[in-house]
Amino acid sequence: MKRRVVITGLGPVSSIGTGVEAFAEALQQGRSGISPISSFDASGFPYRMAGEVPGFSPHDMLQAIKPEEWGRSSQFAAAAARLAVADAGIDPELLAAARSGSVIGTTGGEAGAVEQLSEQEVAGGFESWQADLAQQVPSSRLAVAVNRELGLTGEAVTISTACSASNYALGYAYAAIAADEADYMIAGGSEGVYRWAHAGFYRLGAMAEDHCSPFDRDRQGMLTGEGGAALFLEPLESAERRGAEIYAEVLGYGLNCDAGHMVAPDPVSIAECMRRAHSRAGVTADQVDYICAHGTGTPANDAAETRAVREVFGDSPPPISSIKSMLGHTMGAASGFGAIASALGIARQFMPPTINFRNIDPDMPGIDPVANQARPARLRVVQNNGFAFGGNNAITILGEVS
Repeated sequence: MKRRVVITGLGPVSSIGTGVEAFAEALQQGRSGISPISSFDASGFPYRMAGEVPGFSPHDMLQAIKPEEWGRSSQFAAAAARLAVADAGIDPELLAAARSGSVIGTTGGEAGAVEQLSEQEVAGGFESWQADLAQQVPSSRLAVAVNRELGLTGEAVTISTACSASNYALGYAYAAIAADEADYMIAGGSEGVYRWAHAGFYRLGAMAEDHCSPFDRDRQGMLTGEGGAALFLEPLESAERRGAEIYAEVLGYGLNCDAGHMVAPDPVSIAECMRRAHSRAGVTADQVDYICAHGTGTPANDAAETRAVREVFGDSPPPISSIKSMLGHTMGAASGFGAIASALGIARQFMPPTINFRNIDPDMPGIDPVANQARPARLRVVQNNGFAFGGNNAITILGEVS
């Protein structure tokens, strides 16, 4: 018999706040985390804004691993996981002794280490490579960092399906616990602001100059962002036995890959992924109270996402907002932050807003973007969208615990 799985711990390390209370307050206030880039020299780029985590100090957050031995993305993953476990209120020794593991999504992994090695090679050839820096490169280290930080001995899986990776991770962790293959899992994603992504999205013409305004008629594109997003999952029986605070239940998820185009989202495939998620979660479209959008703010994504929403939900879909308007696009961590926002919305009864919204797009009729201000609402079922290059779609469904 499949076990019910709930979320009892949240660990956001983000540009709008680190820790549950700071993150929730920022969502409710519609705070922007966008600032001038400081992670690398962006002076040569026409656009120089991103959603960086201010004042991130891994030495203050990590207790087991040495930050200098790990790249920035691994540090974010481990710090977010440490926060999620603390928020869950579970005994770390009990957690380490149980069947516990982690699944972390990413797009670029430790691209910062690759960039530094590239600079060293250009300057002095292969012989100039810094050996300990080369050791930081494998993306698989993101989940390993989480397990080592928490002393977990179960699975340590890094999933690199780009911008839907956190939803893949959440689905993987949910399935492991539901099938009684694990007792506790950390799921989420991690990403840094790196030069390669900034350059790549700028050259694609997908980047906005200074603000991201999803679903707005005059939207210009996305901004890159960074951070770590972690959720602590356990069986419902375990949470009730511990007396833990339950944010939300993971009802199910849907995955597909249309493999039709490298960068163009396919609304037909996205709609099919939504139906698949609803079916596996045991809900119908009319039961969904709110959609946490992929919502990048690019003309192509928002148009495709709203076409898919209208195909599945009809002419009057539920409210749909994009927290990327506040955080920037955190790539592999994006749907992890969406899941945290969805869980908080269910537990604290609000819908986070789409900020920077000014004008309704006549080509997206019926869309309610929760413009600029959070909205009080009882949310029983929430859909969290995540899409990625290559047509990798992943959608998770969270619900109020009945």
